[in-house]
Amino acid sequence: MERVLGVGGYFLRAADPAALGAWYRDCLGLDADANGLWQPESGPTVFATFESGTDYFGSRAQQTMLNFRVRDLDAMLAQLRSRGADVAEQTQDMDGVGRFGWVTDPEGNRIELWQAG
Repeated sequence: MERVLGVGGYFLRAADPAALGAWYRDCLGLDADANGLWQPESGPTVFATFESGTDYFGSRAQQTMLNFRVRDLDAMLAQLRSRGADVAEQTQDMDGVGRFGWVTDPEGNRIELWQAG
């Protein structure tokens, strides 16, 4: 059986694609090139499904949620707050999995940040 090899991309609609791309670069440090190519550090990727009624993604209109691995969740959340980003106040700890926090990008997409533990 053929299998996928990994995530090949994640695509977002935006009213202002250049501004949204700049937000990801400036606030999250996502250093994609002019074509959107980004070479992330190696590490685990989680592919999970959720019940259709979940509030975990924020707005029920949001069908998917992007999760980024971060080295230091507290430092990343402080960086985002210093740039005026919409950061959720709460964080979540999961034994054996790590810590989680959330930010909403300027287009209203909730993003999860994960410090593996």
